[in-house]
Amino acid sequence: MTIAIFQNSDVAAVFDAYPKPLQDRLLELRELIFEMALKIDGVGDLQETLKWDQPAYLTPQTKSGTTIRIDTDNKNGGEYALYVNCKTSLIENWKTQYPNLKYGGTRSLQFALDEELPKEEVMHMIAMALTYNKRQKY
Repeated sequence: MTIAIFQNSDVAAVFDAYPKPLQDRLLELRELIFEMALKIDGVGDLQETLKWDQPAYLTPQTKSGTTIRIDTDNKNGGEYALYVNCKTSLIENWKTQYPNLKYGGTRSLQFALDEELPKEEVMHMIAMALTYNKRQKY
């Protein structure tokens, strides 16, 4: 895996503070977010920042997608999560397409540290989030 260089020292500090197993899993999600942004025409450069003290990924140039956040999450039964805006229809759509995955209400996709990340499904979900606004215009 080739991890993109941190654009923001505050984000780097948040990653550095995570325990190693959690850090590795969140870095894996981060890599998939950057990878999908590069693969999809019309997404543009990602902005990496903090929202609610969580690493967040935005599409400020094209505004093609909704914000994606990643962080630990113990309150919804997962150990870490990929978050999207709860006002989108993304989680509802994901639950229909991927009913066997674990969700935290209307805002997150939950993961366990000791389970393998379902990469194909997660890559598709990231692509949907990165193009959410673009798709809603049609």
